[in-house]
Amino acid sequence: MSRFNIPADINAAPEESREMLEAVNKQLGKVPNLYRLVALSPVALKGYVNLSGALAKGKLHAKTREGISLALAEINGCSYCLSAHSYISKNLMKVDDAEIAANRKGSSNDEKTKAAIEFAVKVAEKKGKVSAQDLQNIHEHGYSDAEIIEIVQNVALNIWTNYMNNVAETEVDFPKVTPQ
Repeated sequence: MSRFNIPADINAAPEESREMLEAVNKQLGKVPNLYRLVALSPVALKGYVNLSGALAKGKLHAKTREGISLALAEINGCSYCLSAHSYISKNLMKVDDAEIAANRKGSSNDEKTKAAIEFAVKVAEKKGKVSAQDLQNIHEHGYSDAEIIEIVQNVALNIWTNYMNNVAETEVDFPKVTPQ
């Protein structure tokens, strides 16, 4: 049970949030609990939807972004995000179980993706204070400055969603996955 009074449906959300929730419903076929929770603050929902949408149009591959999301959800002990991103990875991105397991451990079975996820984990664990060697390593794996910026922004977005769900104890509305 959530610690917040999450709107039961779109019509129960603040009026300023309803159009964004309708767009989410159209895109996903449902409105996950996280979106309905964040809808309590229309400004926060707008920021979340806009940043997520912008990053989806960025240079990082969707599977890499999902791998980062899985690694961060595991680090931050967020069952909601771990469940959502496991579902998305498996069912929408067609990522196999071995890759999902590697992502949850902060790695990947693909060397380039592994470099991105490992860098993202370092950014999170070191609170952004990565070494010159960390940056050189990610560049050596073919990542541009723009992609590195997107990795950092994906880390920040995932930390926010992880923390939001941990604070709210958002009820998981995906097949439940528990952090290790």
